[in-house]
Amino acid sequence: MSDTTDADFLLEQRGTGRDLGAWIVGVAFARDGKVAGFGLSDGTVHLTDPADHAADWRRVEAHDGAGLTVVPDIATGLLSGGDDGRLVRIALDGSATQLASYGMMKWVEHVATHPSGLRAVAVGKNVHLLDAKGEATRTFGPHGSTVGGVAFDPKGKRLFASHYNGVSGWFVAAKDGTPKRYEWKGSHHVITVSPDNDHVVTAMQENSLHGWRFSDAQHMRMSGYPGKTHSLSFTGKGRWLATAGADAIVLWPFFGGGPMGKAPTEIAGGDGVICTRVACHPQHEVVAAGFADGMVLMAEIASGKVVPVAAPGRGSVSALAWSPTGTHLAFGTETGFAALLNLAKS
Repeated sequence: MSDTTDADFLLEQRGTGRDLGAWIVGVAFARDGKVAGFGLSDGTVHLTDPADHAADWRRVEAHDGAGLTVVPDIATGLLSGGDDGRLVRIALDGSATQLASYGMMKWVEHVATHPSGLRAVAVGKNVHLLDAKGEATRTFGPHGSTVGGVAFDPKGKRLFASHYNGVSGWFVAAKDGTPKRYEWKGSHHVITVSPDNDHVVTAMQENSLHGWRFSDAQHMRMSGYPGKTHSLSFTGKGRWLATAGADAIVLWPFFGGGPMGKAPTEIAGGDGVICTRVACHPQHEVVAAGFADGMVLMAEIASGKVVPVAAPGRGSVSALAWSPTGTHLAFGTETGFAALLNLAKS
């Protein structure tokens, strides 16, 4: 990482960037790949067309307050949540429609969607389920504490919510409303489910990860991080879990019986700069990573080869995402710099 010669080459040759003026809290591509959106702490969402780097960026006034998250909607467009208690759908043309309002002072910070037509919205200790029409169908909870993260399984049959002392797993179509509890002492926040639907993993307040394997009820504890992990990403086939929170990209093997008893692989370390965001390519075993000094890079897991994307100096990387086909990469920083790169073969 210390050699940053030509580190901006990809950004300059294949990308476009903007100073948007506020902390970028999230970035997402629509599931159809037709729009990329940057959610900002000032309550706006900025849209751009991945297929046209010369296109104007559209500013959408989404929230009366701070924006907290932006995610792909179920098919097209994006969803944005804010500290004004509103869940807003943003269409390709920049129009914004309120799907739900949970009241002022209610943070809509954790949102998950599934292409089957489900949306999950965590508000306080509850998770609200919305259907494809935007209508509320169920409420899961209350959980024992504020929900720290939500995630659907790959098939959209189960919804997982992280909270204090573990995770609750809900069958979205079940009528009894009783969750499966996955317990482990401590505060759990960021959550992800493996592509093979056999593992759920959380990042904890205690600078570690914890996971549960469904097939044999095994616990998985992954520790040794110098900082908190705010970003987790499985590779497309689920062989590796990429994580932030250390001064390198830390990759845990989820094959050959791992990660229990297996040492992680570390890539792009050595400078003492904390990795803040990771995003695995949807098809290949390649991971993009952003660091606290603003450096963005891509790494091939098998070889460890690192390709710089953007040089340090634009603020800590706070958002990072691939397009659904893996042809485009977007990132944003705490200082408000946003970039979109076209990495398709020319």
